[in-house]
Amino acid sequence: MARSTNYDINGFTEDQHWRDIQQDVGILGNSETIRQLIETIDQVARTDISILITGESGTGKELVAKALHQRSKRRNEPLITVNSGAIPEGILESELFGHEKGSFTGAVGPRKGYFELADKGSIFLDEIGDLPLTIQVKLLRVLEGREFMRVGGTAAHQVDVRFITATNKNLEEEVRRGQFRQDLYYRLNAMHIRVPGLRERKEDIPLLVKKFAADFSRENHIEFNGFDDSALFALQQYSWPGNIRELRNTVEKAIVMERGQRITEMVLKKYIQSTDQRSHALPVPINKPKDEIEREFLLRLLLEIKSEISQLRELVLSGVRIPYRLGPWREEFPAEYAEQISIEDSEEQKQGRSIAEVERELIIDTLMRTGGNKRKTAEILGMSERTLYRKINRYGLRRGRS
Repeated sequence: MARSTNYDINGFTEDQHWRDIQQDVGILGNSETIRQLIETIDQVARTDISILITGESGTGKELVAKALHQRSKRRNEPLITVNSGAIPEGILESELFGHEKGSFTGAVGPRKGYFELADKGSIFLDEIGDLPLTIQVKLLRVLEGREFMRVGGTAAHQVDVRFITATNKNLEEEVRRGQFRQDLYYRLNAMHIRVPGLRERKEDIPLLVKKFAADFSRENHIEFNGFDDSALFALQQYSWPGNIRELRNTVEKAIVMERGQRITEMVLKKYIQSTDQRSHALPVPINKPKDEIEREFLLRLLLEIKSEISQLRELVLSGVRIPYRLGPWREEFPAEYAEQISIEDSEEQKQGRSIAEVERELIIDTLMRTGGNKRKTAEILGMSERTLYRKINRYGLRRGRS
């Protein structure tokens, strides 16, 4: 059913008002779920109410947080984004609240934390479900009294910030398990915004695909001939467990591997069909513990990345020269990662590998692809930066640039 168009007293259409808001917040889509999301953002952004954003990994929760800040009265003040799961627990308190001189080894002077940097503006705490209980207590104090103390300090500091938090965890379940404070949960959840998964808004996929393809082609100087209608239809039929992040990666991969040629449904199948087949082959996560479901989903992601790496290796070994620049992830990866792995593996090496060996190789190859960028590597692998750093140390990999 077509959406009716209503006129307000100033003569502007309701749709025009909505599109102006959409352009301002930068969230693409014409589906009803996206309309409702944007309308909710516009309605609550101008208040200082604390907001909890939930949704699956890859749905764009950080983009929603930026939109909330952009439409708020604090738009001219800083928005400080903190990935709560990426900062080691030992330094998290200092990063959030700052420290005084001499409070610990290496504290040569006083230092402001993220809350002081966000004063008068907004602070976005991503992966809030990963906060240790000890930090949750201190965060609750900031929420209730708008004050905190630096590490090693005795004086209370006042702060005026708007709280925006996000998680892909079920915080109610975390509260029941004793992993998240109930009082903090109620404070953060004054307003709840759920970001829909891509499978809930499939009509937006063609628009997103064209946007991603245009941006990637322009940034990498690629003459791309586009996706035909059959390919766009096939993209709409896929379930997209990795949501928008997976869609963007698939679009960029197809453009690179097909050397800018027009993408048809037949061409596209090798980039999305294999993932579907692997998903059916793996155990279906029904009535299983949450940690087991997460391990199975991670395995799916690892297998997909392994497939991508194999395709890239075939391209390198074929000796085909690509007539356009692929970008820094191909040309400028640090040498310290290159020395960890050879391109050609023997058949004996390929057989009988443990999961740890496969995971180690995937981390190395992904670091090579991203030029050593650990944040992007963690996103591609579907893990937090803290987990990635832990695995880098476990496997004895030398660190490149962050």
